[in-house]
Amino acid sequence: MPLLTTLLVLIVCARLLGQVFTRFNQPAIIGEMVAGVILGPSLFNLITPTPALSGISELAVFLIVLSAGLEMNFKEVIDSMRGKGIVIALLGFLLPLTGGILVGVAFGLDVSRTIFLGLCVSITALPVTVSILQSFKLLDSDIARYSVATAIFNDIAALLVLGVILNLPEQKSYQAVSIAIFNASWKLILLILLILSVSLLIKKVIDKGVNLHLWSEKLVALIGNEALFGILLLFVLIFGSVSAALGFHFVIGAFFGALLIDRNFFLPSRYKELELTLGSITGGFLAPVFFAYLGLEFKVHIIESFWFVAVVLLVSIVTKILAGWLGGRLIGLPKSDALGIGFILNGRGVMELVIASIAYERGFIGQDLFSVLVLMGVVTTLITPLMFRKWIMPQIEARASAASPSGQ
Repeated sequence: MPLLTTLLVLIVCARLLGQVFTRFNQPAIIGEMVAGVILGPSLFNLITPTPALSGISELAVFLIVLSAGLEMNFKEVIDSMRGKGIVIALLGFLLPLTGGILVGVAFGLDVSRTIFLGLCVSITALPVTVSILQSFKLLDSDIARYSVATAIFNDIAALLVLGVILNLPEQKSYQAVSIAIFNASWKLILLILLILSVSLLIKKVIDKGVNLHLWSEKLVALIGNEALFGILLLFVLIFGSVSAALGFHFVIGAFFGALLIDRNFFLPSRYKELELTLGSITGGFLAPVFFAYLGLEFKVHIIESFWFVAVVLLVSIVTKILAGWLGGRLIGLPKSDALGIGFILNGRGVMELVIASIAYERGFIGQDLFSVLVLMGVVTTLITPLMFRKWIMPQIEARASAASPSGQ
């Protein structure tokens, strides 16, 4: 089908199934992903993943991350990665990584396939995480802060390891490996310094009494509201481009760029207009394409070993949930919040697929393992909001009801 026809079919089916799932009190993204599975190679084979759809999906990821970053506070996310928050972040990465490597060893995979299996199991997809939290309206909660911080830490750690592996020379001597690790490390430090420098610069400007919302109003009066939106996109794109240029995924830089844009920079009316614009473009068009595209990536007929698939799924789900729950309990969070973090961390989605596709393209893994990793990414992303809705949301709603004046 032509690209426009493909997009039309994909969007209509994704939105329709999204609404069906919403009627049954489930997040719309589940229906959107199921639409991709139904239309894709696994069932009717009406639509197949193409470079054009992949590009549109990446644009959707960018806008999802932009929207989430604007709703969250930079200081709160950074604070969640320090102190107690680092406990969840480390457990959320190391426990699944170890589980994935042990599975590879148990099934006799070679070193490269074992490492990439561990990396893909350790991933928590930042776009999927923030989208699920947005669907439950929990972006200002402890669950969101620790989950997002852990997702960022996990993705950076996995991409750092990936960068080291991809930059390894043919002859993997101790000296060559050390140089590769050093190069990846200073690039990460450079990205962190850029983000912190811009944050400090903004803080100093505010401390000197500069009213940034007045400047934004003058800018709107001069060039128009649409141009202001374009400048914000450019600001975030710069961070994403720097992140990509340094060898990390553009989502990491884009998220921090959006996170630096505080809602206090705007008058409430302007910020509401910005939210409505983003919501129309993202929720109405691009986000359904993104989640449906994840479903298109699933090819069930290529998978051969049932037991290998079952063990990979079991280990990936259990280790992530256990890591989130254990980390949350260790830092003193309520049982429901700790378990909720574990459920949220289980969603892998696009970031896991990025690493799997890079490994497949570079010849580190074969088509069979790639298909298993795609299945793992799709299944974990599908069940994450379902588990969260069933076991966590009732407790959060009960707690909110009890805390409200009418519930007292």
